[in-house]
Amino acid sequence: MRPERQDVPLDNSRYHEYYREHGTGFRRCPEASALRRSAAKVLPKDIMIDIRKSSDRGHADHGWLNTHFTFSFADYYDPKHVHFRTLRVMNDDRVAGGGGFPMHPHRDMEIVTYVLEGALQHRDSMGNGSVIKPGDIQYMSAGTGVTHSEFNASPTEPVHLYQIWMFPEKQGLKPVYDQKNFTEAEKRGRLRLIASPDGREGSVKIRQDNELYATVLGRGDSVKHALEPDRHAYVQIARGSVKINGKELAEGDGAAISAEKSVELTGVSDAEVLLFDLA
Repeated sequence: MRPERQDVPLDNSRYHEYYREHGTGFRRCPEASALRRSAAKVLPKDIMIDIRKSSDRGHADHGWLNTHFTFSFADYYDPKHVHFRTLRVMNDDRVAGGGGFPMHPHRDMEIVTYVLEGALQHRDSMGNGSVIKPGDIQYMSAGTGVTHSEFNASPTEPVHLYQIWMFPEKQGLKPVYDQKNFTEAEKRGRLRLIASPDGREGSVKIRQDNELYATVLGRGDSVKHALEPDRHAYVQIARGSVKINGKELAEGDGAAISAEKSVELTGVSDAEVLLFDLA
């Protein structure tokens, strides 16, 4: 096991996203309450698909970490892009060989990690230790408090991942960890459910009324997802390019979707896409 590095510069919200350390525990950060009160954010009535271009996202380059923020995070703040529904963080991280985050705490947050390239080494205060590779989905429900570290498992090759945070259904739950693998064949040309509140179809069970699907599409391949009344969607293009209900999006682009009966994805080039069905 690689020893923990203590000299790595960190985005401040990796440590203090909603709670600040106080002795050996946590105290609630005032910003958290305001965010939770506004968690039912919806799009204006005249906008059904709100596209967030990759180039419009927040950005930070620390050398060892090159990251883009869909929503406000660390020193990047945009009052128009703080969260969408209960989806709070969508960080597109590229970590250089040997780089990573030493032990740091989280509380009351549903955290999902999705690796696209390379491998990420994880260790946490619940006793879990693993290496997350492409096809894996890692889930950590921080609950009453957990600390963990994330390092590139390679000393030379980069790792590309999405780190996703969602508000939990309630605060103060016992921390939980899970990790599952979903092959490319399972996602090829179909929407594969990888996280859900009931864990159906072998998906990771999360503590929020959200569903997360992943799909791998070739040029001309199409998949369609029906949205129930009062449900919303967020689509993130992890790689390649697709059309969403006829609107073309490229790698790194995202779209918040409300008041649509369905979401249709069509491959423009080879693509990998994450689709969130949100309460």
